[in-house]
Amino acid sequence: MNGPPVIPHSRPSLGEAEAQAAADVIRSGLLAQGEKVTKFERALAKLTGQDEGVAVSSGTAALFLALKGLGIGPGDEVIFPSYVCTAPWHAVSQAGATPVLVDIDPETYHPSPEAVTRAITRKTKAVIVPHLFGLPADLSELEKLGIPIIEDCAQTLGASMGGRPVGSVGALTVCSFYATKLITTGEGGMVLGRSGPHMARIRAVRQYDERDALESAFNYKMTDMQAALGLCQVTALPQFIKRRQAIATQYTAILRDVKADPPAGIPRHDHVFYRYVVRLPQSVEPAIKAFAARGVSCRRPVFKPIHSYLGLPGFSGTDLAWERSLSIPIYPSLVEHEVERVVDAMREVLA
Repeated sequence: MNGPPVIPHSRPSLGEAEAQAAADVIRSGLLAQGEKVTKFERALAKLTGQDEGVAVSSGTAALFLALKGLGIGPGDEVIFPSYVCTAPWHAVSQAGATPVLVDIDPETYHPSPEAVTRAITRKTKAVIVPHLFGLPADLSELEKLGIPIIEDCAQTLGASMGGRPVGSVGALTVCSFYATKLITTGEGGMVLGRSGPHMARIRAVRQYDERDALESAFNYKMTDMQAALGLCQVTALPQFIKRRQAIATQYTAILRDVKADPPAGIPRHDHVFYRYVVRLPQSVEPAIKAFAARGVSCRRPVFKPIHSYLGLPGFSGTDLAWERSLSIPIYPSLVEHEVERVVDAMREVLA
């Protein structure tokens, strides 16, 4: 006899509003980059406290164009943590610059100012700071270093840090709207920043057609169909966050009685719980298998640290986080009976 359906680790939150918005664009016959993209750019600029946005085809494209906007290329170095997906490494490498990896604090999962400071050389041109798992990083000390910060808000849109919106501090900010992110357009991304030469350069190289000069550019455009979805998702984001935080409250209550540490917090920083990541006293592999046996899909929140691909030593905080951090399903479309199943599994597996 088959058991209940498996609760996936991630699931997008889509409804009739998104279906209607996409249908309206299809019926209009205006499918490519147009009015909806412009409105979506304005909505994200307002959300992040920046002047303007440039919508693009993916979060990785947004990272690459942010580097190009800052004039970063061969001979330059860009610092970012090893404990992140490989998108920053690909973007920096494609720009012709040198990736410089730093270790993290295994509780907050953010790079420490000390680690970043040690990595700075005369060739350093930017620091990419991913706000991981829904908790904004503390940028106050990094701001003092005088190195341009690229905020990666793929996992923290809608959060605030010390009263400032996530995405409002960096020289440039990037977002991803992949299917499993806080808001989704299926695929897609955006670069946000203050109006000026950086953003003008990014907008100029987003597309290559209908230009007076034959200059290096590419097609990184977003479609109006995607932007129509994004506009619906931005409207729903406050409710999405409220639901995530409510589920997180239920999960945290369970952790008082089991052998796992709850997600860390930072004073005056909102946590929007893109991921609910607990820390175990041992390897997470047995727990992943035990949850799977109960029909709950849990994962390591980062598939593999970048330094491990490269065989680099000296990343003890990252190694500890990878070994002992477990991501438990949390998303707005997780209905109450599914939450109860996850809670029951947590009691059994983490006891």
